[in-house]
Amino acid sequence: MTLTEITSFAASALPLQAMKQHLRLGTGFSDDALQDGLIESYLRAAVVAIEGRIGKALVQRRYQLRLVDWRGLDEQPLPIAPISALVSLRVMDAAGAAVEVAPARYRLVADMQRPKLVALGGFFPAIPSGGQIELVFDAGFGPDWADVPPDLAQAVLLLAAEFYENRHEQSPRAAGLPVSVQMLIERWRIVRVLGGGGQ
Repeated sequence: MTLTEITSFAASALPLQAMKQHLRLGTGFSDDALQDGLIESYLRAAVVAIEGRIGKALVQRRYQLRLVDWRGLDEQPLPIAPISALVSLRVMDAAGAAVEVAPARYRLVADMQRPKLVALGGFFPAIPSGGQIELVFDAGFGPDWADVPPDLAQAVLLLAAEFYENRHEQSPRAAGLPVSVQMLIERWRIVRVLGGGGQ
C-alpha cells in the first residue's frame, strides 16, 4: 500500500497570526514578516506529526492510494480520515494501462475512525497479475483552518511552539509528543484491534 499526497494545503490555510500571538511575538515592527517562513515550517511540521499520530488529515487535500491487492473482496479499509469525496478508482495492469471503475460499483463508508471502500452489487474488480489499484480521494476536516476541531488546532499550536522554542537545542530530546499535546489528541487516536476478534 502506498499513500501519496497529491496536493498540499496553501500557507494561507495555516494559522500564522494565531501562532505569532501564541508565541507573543511583537507586532508593528518593520521586520514583522521575517520569521513567517520559519513559523510556517514549524506549523507544517506540527500538522504532519499530529496527523501521523491520529490517522486524520487536518486540512483538506487530495491523496492517491495504490494497492497491489484488496484487503477483502468487497471491503477495503482506507488509511486516513475524514474522507470527503472519492475522485476516481482505476485498475492498472503490469504495463500501466488503466481502466476506470464505474462509480456505481463502489461507495464510501465515511467513518471518522475507519473509513472504507465497499463494493456494490458483488465484489471489487480483479487486479491483473503485476497490476495495482489506484484510488484518488479528498480527505481532511475542511479547506480552512477554521474547519479543524479546536482541540486539534490547539495541539498544533502547542507542538509548533515547542519546535520553535527549542530550535537551537543541541542535545537530543526525549522521543514523543509533549504531554499537553498528547492529552489534546488522545480522543482522536485510532484504537487498534488485534487478533480479528471482538477483544
